[in-house]
Amino acid sequence: MRRSWTTPLTENDVTPESVYLNRRTILAGMAGMGLGSIAGPALAAPEGLRPNDFEDITNYNNYYEFGTGKEDPARYAHNLTVAPWSVEINGMVDRPGTYGLEDILKGKTIEERIYRLRCVEAWSMVIPWNGFELRALLDQVGVQSGAKYVAFETALRPDEMRGVSRRVLDWPYREGLRLDEAMHPLTILATGVYGRDLPNQNGAPLRLVVPWKYGFKSIKSIVRITLQEEQPYTSWKDANHREYGFYSNVNPEVSHPRWSQASERVIGGGLRSRRDTDMFNGYGEEVASLYSGMDLSQNY
Repeated sequence: MRRSWTTPLTENDVTPESVYLNRRTILAGMAGMGLGSIAGPALAAPEGLRPNDFEDITNYNNYYEFGTGKEDPARYAHNLTVAPWSVEINGMVDRPGTYGLEDILKGKTIEERIYRLRCVEAWSMVIPWNGFELRALLDQVGVQSGAKYVAFETALRPDEMRGVSRRVLDWPYREGLRLDEAMHPLTILATGVYGRDLPNQNGAPLRLVVPWKYGFKSIKSIVRITLQEEQPYTSWKDANHREYGFYSNVNPEVSHPRWSQASERVIGGGLRSRRDTDMFNGYGEEVASLYSGMDLSQNY
């Protein structure tokens, strides 16, 4: 079912697969690759966005469990075992337990969502995710009255994740959303990109995508989801609260202490390619009401 949202993105606005995925994945799977039709919500691409060349960002990604370099995830994430996979869902839910990925996916509607991605580092791209609304999983397990937040945790496997030997963060990586943010229809659990299984370096086999927030909120390789009353620990905020807030909504008016967030570098557009950053990454019409009455410079 195709749903109509505001000005739609098209396949022409998408950062091409050859740019988004790593070289080895591209070379192994180029044959037969193509973009399918848009099946879910899609919103406006940055004006003037042009497709990227193959060499632009073939290894450009953040996944610090495999190293802090942009190319490290593509080099080393193949070591992560992603099958079988299970997610522990606990806390304030009616049906807590450990759910195999096959049980999580059963009965879910997998859609293509073409979303902007805006990194806190002030770069951006456009990605066609495949996935399902997070609220479908929360409905499956039954959220109890009194739950106000959803906490997430990434896999921690030192034998497979060479980067965790460096104490960049307090591992495992953790993130969280307010319950109304988690239940919003734009919030999805992604299982793929470009109609293919999610690559390891991009958070296989299951990652969160919250398009109006900075990219680090979209936690990768999820192994635990907890419903709770109190605001959860989140890795970057609790490591450095001056630089990273709990909400981390894209906001061009609130600068990072070390750089402005007023504009962004469009990946693939060249070193001088910049555009003005949109409030809520362009999704304000859909999500601004979630923060009515809040001071977004204080609740950053």
